[in-house]
Amino acid sequence: MDANQALQALLQPAGLQATLFPASSRYYGIETATLEAADGKKISYIRRRFLPPPERLALLQEHVVTQGERLDNITAHYLGDPEQFWRLCDANAAMQPEELETINRRLRITLPDGIPGLANA
Repeated sequence: MDANQALQALLQPAGLQATLFPASSRYYGIETATLEAADGKKISYIRRRFLPPPERLALLQEHVVTQGERLDNITAHYLGDPEQFWRLCDANAAMQPEELETINRRLRITLPDGIPGLANA
């Protein structure tokens, strides 16, 4: 039994779910699953992440992309972490981050999924 399996076994009786990803990851809280191959080898994988509908995310403000701006810099400015670019992708229905670097594109800056905004704020 490897260390990850040992931790999983320890947490399961308490009804807790172990996560392989930090809270800032787009994969945080997504379950893992195991597939047993024909040869008996077990393959662990992360289940599919479904994107939230952008209109469900509470809008904080908008940003218009200008010449030379990069998504990581925009994300660092508004969210304080350049690795949170995936939140802008979710908020703007973009499958590829580079889609959001188009000059004059209006980007939605939103709260994370599951955090409601204030009405009429």
